[in-house]
Amino acid sequence: MSTESPTTTPQSPPHQSVFCAKDVTKVYHMGEVEIHALRGVDLDLYEGELVVLLGPSGSGKSTLLNILGGLDIPSSGSVRYRDIDLSHESDTGLTRYRRKHVGFVFQFYNLIPSLTARENVALVTEISTNPMTPEEALKMVGLEKRMDHFPAQLSGGEQQRVAIARAISKRPQVLLCDEPTGALDVHTGIVVLDVIQRINRELGTTTAVITHNAVIAKMADRVVSISDGRVVGVHLNDSKLEPSQLEW
Repeated sequence: MSTESPTTTPQSPPHQSVFCAKDVTKVYHMGEVEIHALRGVDLDLYEGELVVLLGPSGSGKSTLLNILGGLDIPSSGSVRYRDIDLSHESDTGLTRYRRKHVGFVFQFYNLIPSLTARENVALVTEISTNPMTPEEALKMVGLEKRMDHFPAQLSGGEQQRVAIARAISKRPQVLLCDEPTGALDVHTGIVVLDVIQRINRELGTTTAVITHNAVIAKMADRVVSISDGRVVGVHLNDSKLEPSQLEW
């Protein structure tokens, strides 16, 4: 991957734009101190693509992902998801948007310890409009034989796959993954990345993966490099690697 010089007008993937962010800033106030997490970000994400947001800790990539996912709003600028203006939506509107359109996967799995894998996934399917069954979602991530196990009976990679099953069970149009392999060893991380890639291919879900690991960027359709709250490079991968081909 090369990010030596910023690229602001790369060739666009031949798909419809799903997200359009224009001049997005985010400022957090800590007492009298202002923290500028995003500084004028312009970004489009396209239907069905797998994009990696690559940058060091503190670069603003998680803040950007949270804004795309409707968990936060920008201080200025605009963010649209299709015909929804996320930058001016009410709390109720953002909740509706998250529930209907977005699946989240985080570094830590956020499973409920007292519930089985099946029951953890059912928490989402029971409030969704047109969900998969928990069994379908868990089978999609290769856990059909572990459905009735509790989180403590599962490995870290298996717990992350339950979290992915939970995220995709409502058939989201967007899957947002924040350091999904950050708590995993290399071998287990590759298994999880393989699941994310299959979801992207089989469901056509627009997928964004945040990472500080440049190796993971090699499996993406497009790599967006972020530093100091700015997009500093956009790179199209002419030939993507399979997760099994990645070498840390």
